Amino acid sequence: MAAWRGEGPRGAVDSTLVSHPALGAMPPDMTAGFPDAAARLVAARDDLGARALEDALASSPAIRARYDELGLRNLLRDTQIMIERIAKAVASGDVIWTREWADWVAPVYRRRKVPMDDAIALMEGLRRASAAMLDEDERLPMNAAVDAAVKVFRYYRRFSGDARVRNPILDAIYKGA
Repeated sequence: MAAWRGEGPRGAVDSTLVSHPALGAMPPDMTAGFPDAAARLVAARDDLGARALEDALASSPAIRARYDELGLRNLLRDTQIMIERIAKAVASGDVIWTREWADWVAPVYRRRKVPMDDAIALMEGLRRASAAMLDEDERLPMNAAVDAAVKVFRYYRRFSGDARVRNPILDAIYKGA
């Protein structure tokens, strides 16, 4: 009985953050941040996604060379999910929505041969596109959410399976051709 009260060798089971050990943490409060700003972002996600993709293409012209029309449409579709995740982070005031999503999607991008630099360019494009729709106070959780996703993408950028642009001469030497 002492272990259930947090005394004894098995450690604490009760916690203020967890309602019950089998149920996990309390659900996030989606009204803790700016739910009206999140609703505006979701309502304008088509326009924001197009502006973010245009901004990413303008900031890195090599993106257009790497993708055909279908690849660009896939990136445009990905911006819709990014906007939804940013909106959840703005509504709740918690960056876990974008940080966890970036962690989940990095292997998918690697499988699709999307460099993490392109995902970072899309997130930065979304930052600039959605900043015009938000007040200064509402930009704080949005910037924190984008920063959290970019940090995760930069972490995954270090791995050797990333489809980043390489020097063709060095690539041929490493392949043994």
